[in-house]
Amino acid sequence: MSAAADEPRTMLIALSGATMISFAPLLYIQSETSPLTGAFFRMLYAIPILAILVWLLKKEDTRKRSERALAFGAGILLAIDFVGYHSAIDYIGSGIATMIGNSQVIIVTLASWILFGERPNRYILLSLPLVMLGLVLISGIWDNNPYGSDPIKGVIGGLVAAIFYSSFLIVYRYSNRAQAPSVSLQLDSTTGAATGLLVFGIAPLSLIGIQPVNFSVTMPAHAWLIALSLICQVCGWIAITYALPRLPAAHTSFAVLLQPVLTLLWGVFLLDEQPSIQQIAGMTLIFSSIIAVTLFGRAEGSDPKHPEI
Repeated sequence: MSAAADEPRTMLIALSGATMISFAPLLYIQSETSPLTGAFFRMLYAIPILAILVWLLKKEDTRKRSERALAFGAGILLAIDFVGYHSAIDYIGSGIATMIGNSQVIIVTLASWILFGERPNRYILLSLPLVMLGLVLISGIWDNNPYGSDPIKGVIGGLVAAIFYSSFLIVYRYSNRAQAPSVSLQLDSTTGAATGLLVFGIAPLSLIGIQPVNFSVTMPAHAWLIALSLICQVCGWIAITYALPRLPAAHTSFAVLLQPVLTLLWGVFLLDEQPSIQQIAGMTLIFSSIIAVTLFGRAEGSDPKHPEI
């Protein structure tokens, strides 16, 4: 079957992956665990499943040990991303946190410009002040009744997530120059993330308001975290990783943008999140900038094809 004939099936896989990942904040919130606890078990439960898939598929992995170590290190960056993202969800809600996190598209292209000389075009440069204004509006500084228990901390957590997710994508990209099987790459980075979260989870981070990993979590919290791991970390990511490199740029852009939109809808209709008018305006500015950068502003060679989850 030709690539063109197979395109509808691949697009369906991409949209299915984006839809599955869009439920990640909802499942995390239902678990009623702390940011570190939810992120740690999300990664931990995915490791044996990914290991079994690697064993069953038996695809050749030609990466050097240093490249596998780099993928593991990328996972540690992903661990910090998840701490920031889950914290942002707690402080400001799933929809707003996801919208801020997806600004990584802009950060990745700017980092590619600084680090690798991949000069962005005017869409990226024009998007920066819009994103900054959007973040200010979301923080509730000028708002009499902003949504969230602490919108300023939520914005900070979202920015931490966006910065470290961008760092993860860049390192993840350069750890796979040998074009390893996606499941093998995922296993390495997921193991790195679980290790990083375990270290952070036993470190004395309470001084900055981060609770340690709770190893005494019981049902039904574990059931929600298992669902989060299976649906989002394993199935969703495998679908996205498989489909996006096989689709035209316009289709990948649509698949990527579907996830934050769905997360925002789940937050409003399933979690009764009600952002204020100013926060909606801020999200609109950020989302408009993400659309512009995703469709028109990508620096040559950059790789913003991964949604925030």
